[in-house]
Amino acid sequence: MTNPLLDTTALPRFADITPDHVVPALTAIIASHRQRLDDILSNVATPDFESIVVPLEDMEHELARIWSPVSHLQSVLGSREWRDAYNAALPILTEYGTELSQNARLQEAYALVDDALPEDADRARRSAVEHALREFRLAGVDLDEVHKSRFRDIMRELAATQATFEQNVQDSADAWHYAVRDEAELAGLPASNRKRAGAEARKRDVEGWVLTLDYPTYDAVMTHCENRALRERFYRAWVTRGSDQAADPSFDNSANIETILRLRHEAANLVGYPHYAAYSLATKMAASTEEVIAFLRELAERSRGAAEREIAEIGELAGTAIEPWDLAYWLEQLKQSKYAISNEVLRQYFPADRAVEGLFDLAGRLYDVTITTNHDVATWHPDARYYEIRNPAGDTIGGFYTDLFARSGKRTGAWIDDCINRKNLNGHATLPVGFLVCNFAPPEDGHPSLLTHDDVVTLFHEFGHMLHHLLTRIDVPSIAGINGVPWDAVELPSQFMENFAWHYDVLVRCSGHVDSGEQLPHDLFERLQESRHLGAGLAMLRQLEFGLFDFRLHSEYEPAGGTDVLALLAEVRAEVAMLKHPSYNRLPHAFAHVFAGGYAAGYYSYKWAEVLAADAFGAFEEAGIFDRATADRFRHEILEIGGSRDFMEAYVAFRGRKPEIDALLRHHGITDA
Repeated sequence: MTNPLLDTTALPRFADITPDHVVPALTAIIASHRQRLDDILSNVATPDFESIVVPLEDMEHELARIWSPVSHLQSVLGSREWRDAYNAALPILTEYGTELSQNARLQEAYALVDDALPEDADRARRSAVEHALREFRLAGVDLDEVHKSRFRDIMRELAATQATFEQNVQDSADAWHYAVRDEAELAGLPASNRKRAGAEARKRDVEGWVLTLDYPTYDAVMTHCENRALRERFYRAWVTRGSDQAADPSFDNSANIETILRLRHEAANLVGYPHYAAYSLATKMAASTEEVIAFLRELAERSRGAAEREIAEIGELAGTAIEPWDLAYWLEQLKQSKYAISNEVLRQYFPADRAVEGLFDLAGRLYDVTITTNHDVATWHPDARYYEIRNPAGDTIGGFYTDLFARSGKRTGAWIDDCINRKNLNGHATLPVGFLVCNFAPPEDGHPSLLTHDDVVTLFHEFGHMLHHLLTRIDVPSIAGINGVPWDAVELPSQFMENFAWHYDVLVRCSGHVDSGEQLPHDLFERLQESRHLGAGLAMLRQLEFGLFDFRLHSEYEPAGGTDVLALLAEVRAEVAMLKHPSYNRLPHAFAHVFAGGYAAGYYSYKWAEVLAADAFGAFEEAGIFDRATADRFRHEILEIGGSRDFMEAYVAFRGRKPEIDALLRHHGITDA
């Protein structure tokens, strides 16, 4: 086999795969699948699960294994060749996916399978068929050929435009830097960031320091720099990425935003929904647009008092009106003045490798698993690692790659993605494998990467997603792990895991001072714990601002005249925000979660799932955070079930009741008083 992407017998052959392999591999496998599908539909006399669903699951699983490393590499390598290959392949993949979902013969076969399933059919099998039938409907399987064709065109154009949106954000950030000659301008910036900036200047063959717009640098400047003008400069660069206000406006996403909204609205209309928000809710727990808006506004109303008190306290300390570029800095100053604790002090206790070890130790204590490095597995970058996860008997149950550090060209943020989904059909078993990616400050000159406590929380969050992917017991790939889980519940395992990063018995095992190896002192932890809710009301309103903007954008879009995105954002901010943003702020133009990711008309899911997570963690607080019976119940009812069960039923089976919104407010220290 000459094309390494077509070798799906083992892990991806990262040492052999090149961009030139992408389009030929997809073209070949899709042609093969089309022929196989035609043979199945032409020759199966009596459709049943084994004759229809199993081969379709096998084919989708194989295609996903080929596409997954392609999607991953274009996100982490910063390679023009990989991006071009990805962009060339995306319409091929999108067209085939829509073609499958609009195949009336296949839909009829699935309907016959559904009718033939016995009353006592395995729940996973029944769910897989039900989910497939829903996807047929959402893709317009019942439309006439003219409208089917238009739906396919929309999906193709939408995929390409969303990819361009995300790439513009990355290119816009990469195109910006700021050179500093006078070190006094960097007052307050941690030594590690200055060192990186000095190295960047030498790399560019200029004197002084060069600050780039990667997230670790941006966060350090906004949190620590005494120079207010420098903070505002960075703020402006960050909030104008991908816009007409950026230093390089050639990456402006304005037209892409309008195209994406127009296409989503048209697609939703074609299949019978009044707007894209209603279409989005077809795969979520929330029942209506009214329920989502009411949920977000209730949280905003109940958080407003806390946010008002916080902004007043910060303003009193600063002695001036607080602008957006002041908030992180003065929150850090308030933390130091009230609790004698700083992010920079905490970082010294969290070398990245030590934090990872402590996280794996926690997984072992909760779920009786062992995680070890496998150095023999090829990766795409020297920073990447591969780990195997085993059960108490020593059997491997899955694996995952990590790529934890920021670098030029790498997509910003933190995420997990599937590399291989679990599958066990007709005696052919495949274990789940995932990618876990972050953008922490990288190691420098032999010194380890040091994490802030916020970074540790992020690491725990993403690993919660990874456990959801790895610990599944569902054998049908389309509903195994995270697949098939309602989008407004998919953040439950990740946000649930964040809570453990606030407990001393966990953090002490994640810590070891970079110089002395000393574990996190208890008095320092107590001060950290006391500072936990600092700014929680403001942070809550910030996320609700994002959620309301996204949901109203997709539920109020008017195709005749489009939507004035910035005017709507201003309206939402007038309702919930505590700070006035400058006119150049272009939040939507870099809002990749909504315009390029899976959170369109679904950003509210973070808060929706956070209610579930806070309420679920309450069960551990009641029983003891390492209580094995509670952890076993959480694993069995939540982590293992994938999309095989109604999620609220599963939650009630774990908790004994439905979740309560007060649990979220309590966990954030927010009271109505």
